Amino acid sequence: MIREILIFIHIVLFVYWLGADMGVYYASRFIVKQELSLDARATAAKIMEFVDMSPRVCLVLILPTGVSLMVVDNKGATFLSPLLAIVTWIGALIWLYLVVRNYRSHGDARAALIRRIDLSIRYVLVVVLAAVSLYVLFANNPFGVTTNPRWLALKVLFYSFAIFGGIQIRRTLVAFGPAMGKILAGNSDAEAEGAVVLSLKRSLPWVHTIWFCVLAAAFLGVTKIGAHV
Repeated sequence: MIREILIFIHIVLFVYWLGADMGVYYASRFIVKQELSLDARATAAKIMEFVDMSPRVCLVLILPTGVSLMVVDNKGATFLSPLLAIVTWIGALIWLYLVVRNYRSHGDARAALIRRIDLSIRYVLVVVLAAVSLYVLFANNPFGVTTNPRWLALKVLFYSFAIFGGIQIRRTLVAFGPAMGKILAGNSDAEAEGAVVLSLKRSLPWVHTIWFCVLAAAFLGVTKIGAHV
């Protein structure tokens, strides 16, 4: 029963991650329309910001639910213990707290520090998860598992790529916030409008990368291609 509950939560997180991400993308298309009123663009910006919280939360919670699923069905890998699941949940909840604080950090004097810690966590996860995934992909019976868990390694690798894609989106949107703030304050000019459009345009390849990675991870989770089960 625990396994089924974890699978259900994992699926719900996938749905809200991808669905909300598409909602953010759709709302962003209205922000760049200069023919819309300032109130309409401000409303679109608020919708985009609010909906964007969902994929942020789902990205974090996908990790502990996934680890918990591996612990419940560890296929003989002794390091996949209940203690690992507990530690992962504690770490994920701390990370989630930082994500929420970062989301609500408008005017917070510690905002820069929170963002740096959050970003550091993401870089560490990308490196660690990618390294473990590559080991499982190329090792024979990795961690003593004989069921060919390469599908799982690929799934985790796609998850790490999704995290990396989110980091790159942050980099492309550095100019977006100040430019959008200027526009919504009623001080729109060609430079601000151009910065908003260019920022969103540069983020699109990474947005599509995340969508592909989430879909690919979900597909692997359902099919378990190549697994001996």
